[in-house]
Amino acid sequence: MTFTEPDITEDLIRGLLREQYPDLADLPLKLGALGWDNQVWRLGDHLAVRLPWATGSADALLRKEHEWVPLLAPGLPLRIPVPQHLGEPCERFPRPWLVTTWVPGEPADRAPATRPAEAADALAAFLTALHRPAPDTAPAGRDRGGPLADTAGHLTRALASATELGLVRDPAAVRAVWEDAAAAPDWTGPRLWLHGDLHPANVLTTDGTFSGVIDFGDLFAGDPAFDLAAAWILLPDGAVDRFHEAYRPSPDPATLRRARGWAVLRALACLHIADAGVHGRPGGKPSWGPPAQASLRRLTATAGQESSTP
Repeated sequence: MTFTEPDITEDLIRGLLREQYPDLADLPLKLGALGWDNQVWRLGDHLAVRLPWATGSADALLRKEHEWVPLLAPGLPLRIPVPQHLGEPCERFPRPWLVTTWVPGEPADRAPATRPAEAADALAAFLTALHRPAPDTAPAGRDRGGPLADTAGHLTRALASATELGLVRDPAAVRAVWEDAAAAPDWTGPRLWLHGDLHPANVLTTDGTFSGVIDFGDLFAGDPAFDLAAAWILLPDGAVDRFHEAYRPSPDPATLRRARGWAVLRALACLHIADAGVHGRPGGKPSWGPPAQASLRRLTATAGQESSTP
């Protein structure tokens, strides 16, 4: 059974809390956000309740967060939602759900970072801390993070569609960035922990810089280039080079090339989600358009900078 928005109400959540975590049941409760997989309700001043509502895969993602995120949280310099309690399926709501810490801030698609140096340093420090070797039992990416060349078909379809919709002015330049990235050597280092979904709505800002990162449902282990792509999507103009200088260990040219390819794919996905929002289609977010357009502009303007050496 998949719940939809009208099925998840304050009364439902309070009933779940009374059954499983009664000490939390009387805290103030209000809807915080409707995510791709989950609804997020703020619980009191310091907690949140996350319930799957729109996708069948959300159940496994919540259980994954409950298992792994508490182990990673202590070493991260930005605030993240740390699972506190796992709610089990029951007659009232036959899916798992989470109580996590609440992370204050505004999503970067609605409140972009405006302080380039501070934002670059904050993102670099977060990913430096997160990107540490993962155990053999760490999850793999469900549909991301493999060899970039394997995404050729997806790139072709997404670019053709975006071009037809008038969202991309120079598709040849965009394809050239991806093709250079796909030709870069693959990652041969250890599998590193990755957030796996660093789009603008999953990174929070306060006073013009990054203050939190949310939604670790796509957490997995693999090539750091996948997360490093976020620099082109999230940072203001003029900040990407500083990010690369601050990130440790310094990314090699091949990793930067692959990151640019993943950034192209992320930007195209954001363009389609933004277009859906402009036209009122479900799941659309018009606010994702500007960061995606800025990303493609920066990527094509700096094409070839990382391709001089492998």
